[in-house]
Amino acid sequence: MRSASWTTLREYGFRELPAVRVARIGRRRVKGRVGAVVIGGDYNGLGVVRSLGRHGVPVCLVDDEPSISQYSRYTTYRVRVGPLRDDASIVASLLRTGDQFDLEGWVLYPTRDEVVAAIARNRAVLVDRFRVPLPDWSIVRWACDKRNTYQRAGELGVPTPRTWYPRDAADLSEIDCDPPFVLKPAIKENFIYATKAKAWRADSKGELASRFVEAARLVGEGEIMVQELIPGDGRFQFAYCAFFKNGVGVATMVTRRRRQHPPEFGRASTFVETIEQPLLEALSERFLREIDYYGLAELEYKLDSRTGEYKLLDFNARAWGYNSLGPRAGADLAHALFADAIGRPLAPQRARSGVYWIRLLTDLPTGVVEIGRGTLRWRTYLRSLLSVDVESVYSIDDLVPALAELALVPHLIRTRGF
Repeated sequence: MRSASWTTLREYGFRELPAVRVARIGRRRVKGRVGAVVIGGDYNGLGVVRSLGRHGVPVCLVDDEPSISQYSRYTTYRVRVGPLRDDASIVASLLRTGDQFDLEGWVLYPTRDEVVAAIARNRAVLVDRFRVPLPDWSIVRWACDKRNTYQRAGELGVPTPRTWYPRDAADLSEIDCDPPFVLKPAIKENFIYATKAKAWRADSKGELASRFVEAARLVGEGEIMVQELIPGDGRFQFAYCAFFKNGVGVATMVTRRRRQHPPEFGRASTFVETIEQPLLEALSERFLREIDYYGLAELEYKLDSRTGEYKLLDFNARAWGYNSLGPRAGADLAHALFADAIGRPLAPQRARSGVYWIRLLTDLPTGVVEIGRGTLRWRTYLRSLLSVDVESVYSIDDLVPALAELALVPHLIRTRGF
């Protein structure tokens, strides 16, 4: 491997950025050792940092905002960069960090969709410096745009919700379905940054029209999809999680999302359990096998109680929020990926059922809302707290990130709507 020169980068249209702010944490010797570069330090990034750090893997954290992972005892380097929103800034920041810390052959771990897309589209540049455990864009595109995801799922016989792709408001008249509807983006990060929401609900065709116009104004016509609303809350949502290679899940975990925040269109899980569900494994592995996928994957489904079908909602080609559940359940997916990337032999791993994960910071307000609505009894909620095996941030061997998260609550409310 060699570092791509700035002359090469200019040929790709990248600009040289100002020097990034960097800091080395601790006095651990890492020279000559292969480590990991985790891009994004929220709690999903923290799960990866801890997974690798507990195996003795040095970790460089790259982020463009204050985050809890920078305070983890398992973070070796922390690097603060400018906004990681476009390909040029993402690739340039990674290459500059690699040069500054001599991260030759380190393994990349993106935790955001826009970073996944940038790495996949510019894989040819990045592999000169890093190990890139993602396929190129021709494969990753099936995950990054829901229009592609649903198209491929339909071709493979994987059920999805009924979905329409209106080019403008006039096309809404072609929707032959009764309300309620869901408006969601094809490329979700654009919509989430603009609205701090994952989707919008419309309870009438009039509301659908007005919300569509508003959404299109924010992210552009042609990117907003309209979908049937599958009834049910987080308890009807499931996921297949894996480190996938050569057509099989090398390390796998199937989960049920018991609670989510916000309760109806959850941007994130707040209470999750591992389960056994062979049908979800079969559907997911068929999809991943047919696109020749390699790397970490989470495929999200919702059980349609009207038909009994598990319908594919989303495909994340990155570390997801509750990835820290895996090591406790016996499937350390993040470390499995690292071991494979550096050529170590790897035995199959399968998560056992009945292990519980919680993100207490958002689960408490979610529980209060559900109790207030009468969809959750307070005794049931308290019993669920007693069953928890993993908290997303709190860990007895790494306490500071939990304290840091409390201090960052105002920032989270301001930037993400909490």
